[in-house]
Amino acid sequence: MPRPYEAVYVFDSTLEDAAVTEKLDRFHTLLGTSGEMKVDHWGRRQLAYPIGPKENGYYVVARFEAESAGLPEYERAIKLDQGVIRHLITLFEHEVGAPPMTEEELALAKKRGDDDDDDEE
Repeated sequence: MPRPYEAVYVFDSTLEDAAVTEKLDRFHTLLGTSGEMKVDHWGRRQLAYPIGPKENGYYVVARFEAESAGLPEYERAIKLDQGVIRHLITLFEHEVGAPPMTEEELALAKKRGDDDDDDEE
């Protein structure tokens, strides 16, 4: 039974965009995912701390559903790739942050805000 995963990749910032896309395609074909794969390219950013001589990286976040049996070969390929500085694969359970508010909750929050403004006067 496939499970939802999220993978964050930090590639070497000297790689071309086409090379990053090619590497991602190669990694994701190892998973054998049949479902939709959402890939967000965050682009080149400064690392929080230097990793060896690297101070910048190309960030990519991917969400996909995969069988756990395919993950060892997938992770092995990522570890062997010299263009990947760091990676993290986690189970994707829910969005980060507060859940979206319903219409009723939005109206109540607006009413509370209006009431608070009246108290200040």
